[in-house]
Amino acid sequence: MKKVVKIFIGLLIVILGILIAIPYFFEDKIVELIKETANNNVNAKVDFNNVDISLISSFPNAKVSLNNLLIINKKPFEGDTLASVKNIALKMPISSLFSSSSNKIKVSYISVEEGNINVLVNKNGEANYNIAKENTTSTTENNEEKSGLKLQLDGYSIENSNIYYTDTSSKMTLKLENFNHKGSGNFSEAVSELKTETSSNVSFNYEDASYLKNNSIQLKAAIAMDLNEQKFTFLENEALINQLPLIFDGFVKMNESNQEIDIHFKTPSSEFKNFLALIPEQYSKDISDVKTTGKFSVEGNANGIIDDKHIPKLTIKLASNNASFKYPDLPKTIENIQIKTTILNTTGITNDTKVNIQNLSFKIDDDAFTSSAFISNIINNPKVKAKAKGTIDLVKISKAYPMENVKNLQGIVNADFETAFDMKSIENKQYENTQNSGHINLSNFNYEGDEMASPLDISTAKVTFNTRTVQLNNFEAKTGKSDLKMNGTIENLIGFVLNNEDIKGNFNLNSNNFNVNDFMVAEAETSEKESTENTTTEQLKIPSFLDCTITANASNVVYDNLNLKNTKGTLIIKDEKVDLKNLSSSLFNGNIVLNGNVSTKTKTPTFAFNMGIKNFDIAQSFTQLDMFSALAPIANTLQGKINTDLKVSGNLNDDLTPNLATISGNGLSELLTSKTSLENSKALSLLSSNLNFIDLKKLDLDKIKASIAFENGKVAIKPFNVDYKDIPIEISGKHGFDQTMDYNVTFDVPAKYLGGDAANLIAKLSEQEKDKITVPVTANILGSFTKPSVKTDLKQAVTNLTKQLVAKQKNKLIDKGTNELTKLLNDNKKETDSTKTNSNDLIKNTANDLIKGLFKKKKRDTAKKQ
Repeated sequence: MKKVVKIFIGLLIVILGILIAIPYFFEDKIVELIKETANNNVNAKVDFNNVDISLISSFPNAKVSLNNLLIINKKPFEGDTLASVKNIALKMPISSLFSSSSNKIKVSYISVEEGNINVLVNKNGEANYNIAKENTTSTTENNEEKSGLKLQLDGYSIENSNIYYTDTSSKMTLKLENFNHKGSGNFSEAVSELKTETSSNVSFNYEDASYLKNNSIQLKAAIAMDLNEQKFTFLENEALINQLPLIFDGFVKMNESNQEIDIHFKTPSSEFKNFLALIPEQYSKDISDVKTTGKFSVEGNANGIIDDKHIPKLTIKLASNNASFKYPDLPKTIENIQIKTTILNTTGITNDTKVNIQNLSFKIDDDAFTSSAFISNIINNPKVKAKAKGTIDLVKISKAYPMENVKNLQGIVNADFETAFDMKSIENKQYENTQNSGHINLSNFNYEGDEMASPLDISTAKVTFNTRTVQLNNFEAKTGKSDLKMNGTIENLIGFVLNNEDIKGNFNLNSNNFNVNDFMVAEAETSEKESTENTTTEQLKIPSFLDCTITANASNVVYDNLNLKNTKGTLIIKDEKVDLKNLSSSLFNGNIVLNGNVSTKTKTPTFAFNMGIKNFDIAQSFTQLDMFSALAPIANTLQGKINTDLKVSGNLNDDLTPNLATISGNGLSELLTSKTSLENSKALSLLSSNLNFIDLKKLDLDKIKASIAFENGKVAIKPFNVDYKDIPIEISGKHGFDQTMDYNVTFDVPAKYLGGDAANLIAKLSEQEKDKITVPVTANILGSFTKPSVKTDLKQAVTNLTKQLVAKQKNKLIDKGTNELTKLLNDNKKETDSTKTNSNDLIKNTANDLIKGLFKKKKRDTAKKQ
């Protein structure tokens, strides 16, 4: 007995060893077979990481797994990924591995795990899944003959996969996410029964309209398959759409040129909860504990053919009578719900489908609302007739229906209107073809949401519908620190609601206080660098859906840290851009007129303005406006008024304040001032201490005009003149927004201000000549406004003066004779030659005397200090 056990154990070990070893011997054969099959059958690039072969986990079958399979398209979808699959597994009899190369490997089961299928159809109708080679598409038998594989399936499965279908030619998208499907049956028989189970989240869009959005769908179906007739008959079937159950029966038959369909469906029960189940879960919320009364039913049929021109004839009825529902955590009940809707097509022509909402009504307490609509010609040019009447208290709505993203919703809506239009007229902006009448009134409305920077309170809003326009008769609202009163005309309300158009109109706006930031939307942006750090920034944006003209009149406008009084003008808002036309305002005890624009369309916001400024208070404007302070830092020493015409443009920061490093432009300014404060400027104080012939506090700055130009953070000041007593002064230079500077100040100094020695030189000149003798002194101001340095050419200026005076005296002496010249030179104690004047020594000695005179005051001051 022990020997038998030992023999059995030994055989078992040998068999297990063989089962483990065999895959290594046959792996190359399998890899070669798969690649050969792919190359023979598809016109695409097929790649995978490796192949795993197992004989133990699937015994008595062999299991072959392909890992990380990729199918990459060739032209016309060059480089697109048709499919990426984490794992594809094939099950086959172990005996297939030992068969000769002439025999086919029989595959009995296929499984797909974590696949992503991206099906594309371009505008020419070409599909990226059409990758089968022409010589392999005749019959299944030919495919198997070429590939070396023979399908004898008894089952298949797809797990945790996604299927995406995008058809740009028909503007249709279908998404099957978290798709799980499995089927079992005898596929080798011509007549058999297939049992399937399917679950997925489905989204479906057609021409910008969303018909399904992440709806949960489950399907259990038993299907009788007749492969000879290509007819598939539904036997025991139940579908679950969200939480709405449907049972159906009928068949689908595949013909050469079309498909036949005859399907009947209905709800197995008639509870009103079935209606809530039709609404996507993110809108209906959790309905498991919702209490309902009344009935709701869905019943219909579809029969006919499907081809390029036809759809099945349809009759679908939705009905509810005297129903209600109440969420367990909310106090109010929506009751007396009436629904009667029919979807009908009697011809099989898609365009002949009609939707008739005969009644849709409900009540909350004593507030009742009723509506109806009829839609026809749905493909060629949808025509809509609709009407609504009733009163809705939004507080009661929020107490009866969950609204997670809305806070403190309040307001009373009173509506009584009718409308009739066709979509082509809306798309072509032919609003004269629409018929509208009635009104909507809104009162005591409060709304908080992500679309507004601050809560919006509307005390009253009255809208009247006319044939072409919607008249805003009265609108009074508050948001943040702003108040609004408006009236005007909306030209395309239906186009805005139905055709994704910008809202277009003309409005009159009056406000006591208007804070610009209250109307800016904070849009989150994540840069490439920030995305790695999981951080975002917020950028203020002008709403993109506005296309309107606003005539504004506001007592006070707040922008950044500025308060603009009595603001009037026109704002044209379009394409994320605001154009300002003759916007006038009182600011800094003066007035400003703006023409220009602000745009947030590009990633970096921009601005461009022409500013006409009159009587601005210099101290206020140059301390509170960063841009003004950067243009003229020295202005903080001035007291008085300024007039300027300024043209400026550049980029804006995310909070819509100017980015000073980017601005450029030019301007002409006129100062109306008479006083300076040297203590506010280190540069002027230093200049004053270097010159003893001028008191900068007594400069005459009234009506000085200066022209400036600036670009890329640099400001250039064109030469302008200032008067100080009888000393003309010319100023020019440049500075940067980084506070660096390079200025030249040139003084045309009369000689009489240059000390006693200069007075001796000019003593014998006539009074008329004395006034004409001047010398230029230049001061160069460098460094920065916080750490300035001053260099003067005073020494050279004195030398130049001496040359000038000597030249004058020399000419006189020559005219009067050599004796008079000799006497003059002796009086000044200068050595001279009786026959020839040494001009160089004379100039040198005289200059030294003058410099001593200029700085004599400072030496005396120093002596006193000692």
